[in-house]
Amino acid sequence: MRHQNSGRKFDRDGSSRDAMFRNLAANLFTHERIETTVQKAKELRRIAEPMITKVARLGADANAETVSDPAIASERLALKRSIASYLPRWQVRIVEGQPERIDVTEHLFREIAPRFVGRKGGYTRILKTGFRRGDNAEMCLIELVVRDPKVGAKTAISVSPVTEAVRAEAPKSRNAEEPPAAV
Repeated sequence: MRHQNSGRKFDRDGSSRDAMFRNLAANLFTHERIETTVQKAKELRRIAEPMITKVARLGADANAETVSDPAIASERLALKRSIASYLPRWQVRIVEGQPERIDVTEHLFREIAPRFVGRKGGYTRILKTGFRRGDNAEMCLIELVVRDPKVGAKTAISVSPVTEAVRAEAPKSRNAEEPPAAV
C-alpha cells in the first residue's frame, strides 16, 4: 500500500526528480505553455500553482517597485528569495520572433502573478494532445490560463530564392488522371 507516499517517482532519485520539476516550472513560467507527458504535467501543477498563489496573495500593491508597508516588503523579499532558491535564474524565450533573456523569479512576480490576483486557483490547464511516437506516452500541453499573446509568436518566415527554385524543380506527385508507370 502507498499510504502517505504521494507523488510519482518517475523512476528517478529525489535530486533528479527535483531538478526535472525545477526546470519544468521555470519553462512553464517562461514560455507560459509547454508540452510534456500527462503524468509530469499533473505533478508540475502541484508545484507551479502554489507558487503563483503565494505571490498573488501579496496583492497588486506588493508587486510595485516600492512598497510603503515594511511588513509586506519583508514578506515579499522572503517569498522572492524562497522562490529564487527553487527556480533557475535566467531563461531565454521568444517574444514576437526575437529572443529575450528574462529573470524567471522577477517575471513571476511582475507579469504572471498580477494576472491572477483575484482568482481563487486553477491557474493552469492541461490539454491532451495524443501519444508520443516513440514510446506511446500520453502527451499534453500544460499552459497558464491567462497567457501573454506576444510570447511564442513567430514572425513570417521568409523563404530564400534558392529554396523556392528547389521546390519548383522537385518532382510533382502523381495525379489520379495519370496512369501508373509500367515496370
